[in-house]
Amino acid sequence: MDRGARAHLRELLFRLSVILKGLDALLEIAGGIALWIVSPSVIIEVVHLLTQDEIAEDPHDLVANLLRDTASRFSLSGEHFMVLYLLAHGVIKGFVVAGLLKNKLWAYPVAIAVFGGFIVYQVYRFVLMGGFGLIALSVFDLIVIWLIWLEYRAMKLRGFG
Repeated sequence: MDRGARAHLRELLFRLSVILKGLDALLEIAGGIALWIVSPSVIIEVVHLLTQDEIAEDPHDLVANLLRDTASRFSLSGEHFMVLYLLAHGVIKGFVVAGLLKNKLWAYPVAIAVFGGFIVYQVYRFVLMGGFGLIALSVFDLIVIWLIWLEYRAMKLRGFG
């Protein structure tokens, strides 16, 4: 693969990963707003309604029981934390993504720091609670950071900084 094709692939992967981060930010903001509007009791009711057929068919269904267990531990203080977490996480990520998509040079090191901070928090949560999803998300964030770094270096070489 020649240098031009590699540069094009790097930029394509960078843009795709940043767009995915932007979509994730929008989903987090929407999720935070939805949690703010919907009470924990409604969430518990909806989860029970959605899982009742699975539980009737197989009382030991892993996913249905996990959803029910998680919903039953949902509290008002937990809800407030999740609302603040999702909104803050989504807004910060959205701000950084907007800067990256507009090729703002300041956004590259800020994005690396922000996504690096998210990784530290995700690893901390993994140590406390486990969960393969946190590791997968951290690996994806590492890939995104690497792509951001490559794109930042390329921009600096082209004279953008």
